[in-house]
This record gives sequence, structure tokens and C-alpha cells, in this order.
Amino acid sequence: MNGPQIQITFAPELHLFVSAERRAGRTDAVTDGASTLGHVVESLGVPLTEAGELYVDGRAVPAAHIPSAGEHVEVRAVARPQSVPGAPLRFLLDVHLGTLARRLRLLGVDAAYFSEDIGDPALATLSARERRVLLSRDRGLLRRRELWAGAYVYSDQPDRQLRDVLGRFAPTLAPWTRCTACNGELEEATKDSVAGLLQGGTERSYDVFARCTSCERPYWRGAHHARLAEVVEQAVAEFGDR
Repeated sequence: MNGPQIQITFAPELHLFVSAERRAGRTDAVTDGASTLGHVVESLGVPLTEAGELYVDGRAVPAAHIPSAGEHVEVRAVARPQSVPGAPLRFLLDVHLGTLARRLRLLGVDAAYFSEDIGDPALATLSARERRVLLSRDRGLLRRRELWAGAYVYSDQPDRQLRDVLGRFAPTLAPWTRCTACNGELEEATKDSVAGLLQGGTERSYDVFARCTSCERPYWRGAHHARLAEVVEQAVAEFGDR
């Protein structure tokens, strides 16, 4: 870029995305005189999904603002909880976030996920077509223009990932209502109705069953229920009444 020079400051929450010299405070940036402020912010490393309000010389401006020489730009972090208007809150998760997808489903949150990599263009297009918030740790994917909405997942640890997403978007929680395998809805089922789908002896050990209305997978309180119940209880205690 070789045009108007501006000064820019990034919120501390965004320092992960910018170079070390831009983490200390106000720094200079040279623009081309034609690109939008949104483009400038992304060119400096911050996906627009992570940028909150943009201020120029103390006044709020849209991402379409064209910077002028001498302006001071302040890039704030996304406000939490973040509102996503335009559609019911639903998610689409990148291929590397399978554990997070299963935990969101466990809490009754609509979370689409593909275990095979369908590619960035397909994910972004699906986000737009179904109006789902794309969750990813891929900054390049979050910059795709066809994306409807997106969010960077800041941790690589599933427990922290879950807390991050629940804290950022405050989705309605409805534990034990969604299939962790396919994201379909669960309904109560009698022991007789699922007997043919169970492992040998299961029907003699348990009395409470559910079945996915999409893939027909049966559910019961098996050996892993205690661990799953712990995840649910912690999430509901911290985020269930928001």
C-alpha cells in the first residue's frame, strides 16, 4: 500500500492476530486510499468476525469507511454476549472441532459438523445458505467473503472451546435433546421400540431410552453418562440462565 497514513489501535483481545509491534498501542499504517477500513483491518491480521465496533477519531464508523490521512482508528473486540440477528442461532463447525461439536449437541445446541474435510469454499457457502455461524481456528476461512457469520475459536482445548462459544453467543441450552452423532433431535423411546438397535444385554440393564428422529440411533444412560452429565451440569450452572 502507498497512500494515506493512518494510526491504528487494536483492543488487547485482538493482539493474538496482529504483529508484535502493533500490540503496544497506537501504530502507523499506510493505506492505498481506496480500500475500506474493513479491508485494512483484515490486511493487518484481524478477521472481521473478531473485530467489534470501529471508531475513527472517536466516532463509530462502518467497515465500509474509507480511511483518510491522519485518522486514528480504534478496533474494538466483539461485545459479549454477541448478537447474531437475521436467523435462529445455529452453528457450523470446521473439521478440526469434532469434540466441540459433540459437546454443543449434548447441550441441545444446533451444531452442524462434517467429519471429513469438505473444503473451505463449501463450508463458507453452507454457512451462507443455512445462515449458520461458522466456528473455526482457520483465520483464512473466516475471511472468506461468502461467509454469513463466523467466529474464531481461541483455544485448542475442548473444555475451553465450549466455555468460549457459550460465553460469546449465549445459546439456549436444552441438554439431552440432540443426537451427538448427527445433530438430529431426540425423542423418548420405549425399550421395546429400540430393542433391535441395542447391544446384547443393554435392554436388561437400562430402563430409560431415547432415539434420534433423523438417524434412529438409540441413547441410554450407559457407562459414559456420568462424565457427560458432569459436562452438562458445569455448562448449565455457568451459562444456563443467561
